[in-house]
Amino acid sequence: MADTPVVLEMRSITKVFPGVRALDDVSMTVRAGEIHAICGENGAGKSTLMKVLSGVYPHGTYEGEIVYHGEEMRFKDIKSSERAGIVIIHQELALIPELSITENIFLGNEVGGRFGIDWDTARVRAAELMARVGLDASPDEQVKNIGVGKQQLVEIARALSKDVRLLILDEPTSALNEEDSEHLLDLLRGLRSKGMTSIMISHKLNEITAIADSITIIRDGKTVETLDTATGQVDEDRIIRGMVGRTLDHRFPEHTPKIGETFFQVQDWTVEHPQVPGRLVCKASTFHVRHGEIVGFAGIMGAGRTELARSLFGRSYGRYLGGQIWIDGRAVELHTVQQAIDHKVAYVPEDRKIQGLNLLDTITDTIVSADLHKITNRGVLDFDAAHLAAEEYRTSLNIKTPSVREGVAKLSGGNQQKVLLGKWMFPEPDLLILDEPTRGIDVGAKYEIYGLVHRLADAGKGVIVISSELPELLGMCDRIYTIFEGQITGVVDRADATQENLMRLMTGATQTTTH
Repeated sequence: MADTPVVLEMRSITKVFPGVRALDDVSMTVRAGEIHAICGENGAGKSTLMKVLSGVYPHGTYEGEIVYHGEEMRFKDIKSSERAGIVIIHQELALIPELSITENIFLGNEVGGRFGIDWDTARVRAAELMARVGLDASPDEQVKNIGVGKQQLVEIARALSKDVRLLILDEPTSALNEEDSEHLLDLLRGLRSKGMTSIMISHKLNEITAIADSITIIRDGKTVETLDTATGQVDEDRIIRGMVGRTLDHRFPEHTPKIGETFFQVQDWTVEHPQVPGRLVCKASTFHVRHGEIVGFAGIMGAGRTELARSLFGRSYGRYLGGQIWIDGRAVELHTVQQAIDHKVAYVPEDRKIQGLNLLDTITDTIVSADLHKITNRGVLDFDAAHLAAEEYRTSLNIKTPSVREGVAKLSGGNQQKVLLGKWMFPEPDLLILDEPTRGIDVGAKYEIYGLVHRLADAGKGVIVISSELPELLGMCDRIYTIFEGQITGVVDRADATQENLMRLMTGATQTTTH
């Protein structure tokens, strides 16, 4: 695409936060009608660069130039970048759940009429935009009633309503299942065929290689290189080499399991949906975990994996109908989260920013928050002990931060995930349940987390890993349970597991008795 006109040039962009140089002389060129990917490890500066471009960080707060369609731009806010046709869709969707799809699409960009908002025209235009992005729903449907994949399409429809010329997507498929991800990628291909220019940040390298025309790699706040996929010489290993500065010959660390006796058992666990009487989200689930074992749970989106995990963790989801938990051969009742923690069970949720972290807290406060008793001396919190604990986890988990007194909100997604892991490792659980532990995390940080999981297993802990990425489960787990419509449909040993037989069990094609 070397002969295609240049749409955007970002020249020598430098952005400094207190104690951190987030961007250091970064340059990037985007050509008309291409899908341009930005890759890099967590904390490399990808999202910061796009916030500079979209006016989230206004002109004057950074050094360098933004040249758009041959003209230098000095955006003072998001509104000014949107007026130029640049629209960003952030990783955390900015939709209001209680409003309708139509209201969300035109929020802040309302369709005016003689007496205020012209809702009839707005609904017609919303339906046209929804058809354009392939969203099958009523324009009057509340956003909270549609899945995450459809919510992502609402965001793109909203961008199209603003006459977007350059669409920026930050991790657009991080929370989507494979079907919704493929639909979104097809939509981007369709927009490209009509002349739309897009910039996409993603950690899913298979998607990048499948869809991107060019790829800019950023490492430690600096531009490493830009690759042209048309050469046919760009694959995942080539991108990884640029991202981490080294080859990752093995995506998963070598590990020899040391599996002991069964210590955690669940029998006939049955849970009803919290808002829909009669709908079972867990149907007589039975499984076990042994000391030193990494146990995977596979299932398509909505199969009930998270519902099972949360209901076991102090019955924090749904309405308990029946079933029993045994720990070390003794029946236990985990009615509350505190009781689960007291019995050495911990749960790292899939949505770190809503269920896992208080973004107003410091790193120190977050890490010690799950077990304040450990840093309490005669009823008084020992702040020195809390600081030492946080420093220990900063080192052992390689959390990139100038100080553990920093706010969690200032960290990259991967480092926030490490802080969340530290929070639930601090109580020293015997069973650690990890729900999508590497979602939105780059390959380097994934490798570190895999190594951490291995160390926990080698210490005799039991680890449950819930993941939507089958290669991750196959690469990490000693046994894998499959779930379909709230029911455990099978269990496969690592030596026998393949993506094909797991998918068969995940879709209910075969019923297998668990053992």
